Amino acid sequence: MNLKVILIGFASGFINGIFGSGGGTLLIPCMNNILKIEEHKSHATTISVIFFFSLISSIIYIKNGIFDIDTTLKVSIGSIIGGIIGAKLLNKFSSEKLRLIFGIFMIVASIRMVF
Repeated sequence: MNLKVILIGFASGFINGIFGSGGGTLLIPCMNNILKIEEHKSHATTISVIFFFSLISSIIYIKNGIFDIDTTLKVSIGSIIGGIIGAKLLNKFSSEKLRLIFGIFMIVASIRMVF
């Protein structure tokens, strides 16, 4: 097994565990630039990986009592619908356009986090 891949997975899982999100923002650039995985495949693979570390983190959050079931259920409805639409739209964008949209999203998200 490739040590680079394991370290990338560790870092993204750690970030997701600490912040409750953010692992994907590390995974996609790492898969594109370090592992040289094609843009569409890195986005799809990231979603699959996030499922596993979100599941494990959720179990720990639930065990520690830091979990809001009502909000989770309500947000999940929109998330499922959005996930279906997003997955279907992924291949509609060129790799360049996908990278640009992701980059803009990251810039906007980072500015909102700071202010």
